[in-house]
Amino acid sequence: MKRRARPLLLLLPLLAACTRDPAGNYLWGIGDPVTGAALNAPFNFGDLRNQRGQPGRVALSLVQLEFLADRIPQDPYWQDRINPLTTQQLQRARDDARRALGIPADAPAQVVMDSLRRASTALEGMNPAGARAALSGPAFPLGGEETLRRLSDMPNLPSVTAAAGSVHRDINALGNRRAG
Repeated sequence: MKRRARPLLLLLPLLAACTRDPAGNYLWGIGDPVTGAALNAPFNFGDLRNQRGQPGRVALSLVQLEFLADRIPQDPYWQDRINPLTTQQLQRARDDARRALGIPADAPAQVVMDSLRRASTALEGMNPAGARAALSGPAFPLGGEETLRRLSDMPNLPSVTAAAGSVHRDINALGNRRAG
């Protein structure tokens, strides 16, 4: 049985990479969203400069960062499984990404995630006005236009890259321990 299960376990990261927003719909609703976001972290927010000119994609990447930074320290299941240094790295990365976009440090994570998702959906639908509207309000004091401009040209954020690698490594190690 173990021998048959291993090829299937190897497919999980590939399947995870196929989903659009692991923080919202990992493996089409049948997988754990923390696992999905963590496994995809290096690909999605490991280097935001690779997404230059794609504000909708950057917005979804930052949803995943927000999600992991918010969920891991609050979820009793993950608190004891993820290295505390990784949790700190995720929170530092979120803070740096928020600073780059002008989002206040005390903005509620769910509001930020919902707004970024709505902006991404609007951009996919070729609705820049809808994206600007999604990125306005107290969580986005710079306004929709400036926030979209910044999403289109994110600066180098080494803390985000480091956090992506760390959370991926932690989740991958958990999977390897279970499979072994």
